[in-house]
Amino acid sequence: MSAAADDARWLAAAARLAARGLPLSRPNPAVGAIILREGRVIGRGWTQPGGRPHAEAMALTAVAQTGGGKAARGGTLYVTLEPCAHASPRGPACADLVAAAGLARVVIGCEDPDPRTAGQGAARIRATGAEVILLPAPEATASLAGYLALRRRGRPYVTLKLALSLDGCIALADGSSQWITGPAARAHGHALRARQDAILVGGATLRADQPRLDVRLPGLEARGPQRLVLTRGSVPEGWTGLPDPQAIFAMTGIQYLMIEGGAGAAAAFLAADLVDRLVIYRAPILVGGGKPGLADIGLTTLGAAHDRWRLADHRRLGVDALDVYERMPKLQAQASGMICSPE
Repeated sequence: MSAAADDARWLAAAARLAARGLPLSRPNPAVGAIILREGRVIGRGWTQPGGRPHAEAMALTAVAQTGGGKAARGGTLYVTLEPCAHASPRGPACADLVAAAGLARVVIGCEDPDPRTAGQGAARIRATGAEVILLPAPEATASLAGYLALRRRGRPYVTLKLALSLDGCIALADGSSQWITGPAARAHGHALRARQDAILVGGATLRADQPRLDVRLPGLEARGPQRLVLTRGSVPEGWTGLPDPQAIFAMTGIQYLMIEGGAGAAAAFLAADLVDRLVIYRAPILVGGGKPGLADIGLTTLGAAHDRWRLADHRRLGVDALDVYERMPKLQAQASGMICSPE
């Protein structure tokens, strides 16, 4: 295996560690870090709840606890996001911690778009004589999707989840929808909920179904996301109302948003071109004459519907099928904005 391929493999492993920080790392990004020396893992870490300590600090602490203060010297750090270069009342800059550790190499999966760091963290480490490599890694970028969307586009990373019959229905004509999909798909959906900062449903869904939007998986019950509803009317206690999809540009502290209920809400976000990922669970049933999964999204020609989505994942979940689609890269260009200041 080449050195570059080996580096990419370890960055992918660090990205899997980063997933452990979602969504509790907010308002900071969930970052993963692994430290190797002589081909052996001697430390690892991920961003902790509330955003501190950062992944690099956790990994270096793990090394110190097992091998002493200089145990990382000469090793290699793999980290999904460039170590921060700005000081914070809650802790030192990670670039300074890494620079002081005496590492021989630092491999970074994604440059930090935060102007307080952008390139400066890598430069500060490189100034100590360490080899610093920016190796753009798809897994690292994917693990930071919410943070990057907030930094580059001024809004959360938006997932639209749909549970459909083969003929595209989300419920019977009378609104009955329990259950379209089977237990394996529903459990997968709850695991997806556990990684979101917020979930949104339409006003009609809230009134008709009174959904809890909680996480019903053992050990993950405390990870229930913030509950949002797309409405201009009053909302129940514990809910936050959004008057229209554009309101997500004004939200703070939310990196990952999932739209989960209502053909109208789903259509509104699609029509506004504010959906980054489609998660579609499809059950092997036919409803016929039921409620469709989508309302009108404003298309006037079939040509406008093409070249917008690419298949990113397909798998079986019991008797059901899961398809995940991501926006085509050319559609990712959005107005940039900066509404978060992670530390």
